Amino acid sequence: MRIDPFTDSLAFVMGNTADHDNLGSAKYILVALFVLLLVAGVAFAVVNFAREPAQRTPRNLGIWLIRTFMGIMWFQGSLWKLPLPISGGLQYWTGEMAKYSTFAWHERLVRDVILPNLALLNPLVYLTELGLATSLILGLATRLGAWVAMLFTLNLWVGLYRDPAEWPWTYIFIIFVHGFIALDRCGRSLGLDAILARRRLGATMLGRAWRLAS
Repeated sequence: MRIDPFTDSLAFVMGNTADHDNLGSAKYILVALFVLLLVAGVAFAVVNFAREPAQRTPRNLGIWLIRTFMGIMWFQGSLWKLPLPISGGLQYWTGEMAKYSTFAWHERLVRDVILPNLALLNPLVYLTELGLATSLILGLATRLGAWVAMLFTLNLWVGLYRDPAEWPWTYIFIIFVHGFIALDRCGRSLGLDAILARRRLGATMLGRAWRLAS
């Protein structure tokens, strides 16, 4: 049960939520990881601010905040994909997608492919969402991360569109925010992508791949 945004946020940071408690003492690993990501994200922002005058704008600060909070959203969302190999939460919502999917082909995909193989897919879903959180909080390869986030959310929009308890516009908003992150290359606003851009990685294969991803 939600109490208020401030109490709930503090509980999340301290690892005192139901999703954390389901993991037992392992929850402290995730608490430490979350704090490490936040500290690193702030550190990259400070480095950019100190070394690059063009980064010192209200616009870049606003983009950094948006990007960081969307990363926090993905980190928090990844918690109910645990414990592995099959999370009860993911199993429940995947079952809801099989009931409320917009299209028959998608319903069959969820029912006949995803649900029977959830033990294999659940870890992939968790690691992908953790990767999205890392990408957005650190500002690393954010264009790639944003496109993956849009596809993930599009699947939820299609799968839960007819669920009477869901508001489909929620997913549209999430897709559009990540669309902005991809189009504006938001990792280059106080993120690790901005630091790497100044290193001029050149025409190597790694450099070309990074430019596409960031």
